[in-house]
Amino acid sequence: MTKKLENLLLFMWTVALTATLGSLYFSEIRGYEPCDLCWYQRILMYPLVLVLGIAYVQKNPRIAMTTLAFSVIGGCISAYHYSIQKLSFMQEAAPACGRVPCTGQYINYAGFITIPFLALIAFILIAITSVIVLKTIKEEN
Repeated sequence: MTKKLENLLLFMWTVALTATLGSLYFSEIRGYEPCDLCWYQRILMYPLVLVLGIAYVQKNPRIAMTTLAFSVIGGCISAYHYSIQKLSFMQEAAPACGRVPCTGQYINYAGFITIPFLALIAFILIAITSVIVLKTIKEEN
């Protein structure tokens, strides 16, 4: 495995770890209870820390197809979650979401940065990097 692929795996692992620690910070330290959509995003992000960590140690860039699938699905959930927070016509049709409403915004930095937005950025970074890894593998073969 080339140094480029190794660095890309390390980057993806760092993004997944940062997103995981960030979500744990918001729920465990700040006391923000996650809504149902937040839980689905966590279900797709948390395993990436373990999967990418093992892939990095094993120097296995072929994991990129799996990380791409997780990040695309997670990104779609994050984009939907963000849209029901920020778009008024989506808020009206938002489904009931457990004890905590999915339209609630615990944080709103700069008027647009919410927790689902942060998750979306992490999923996008992992997806883009996964595609770069897959293209690099294809070029090397």
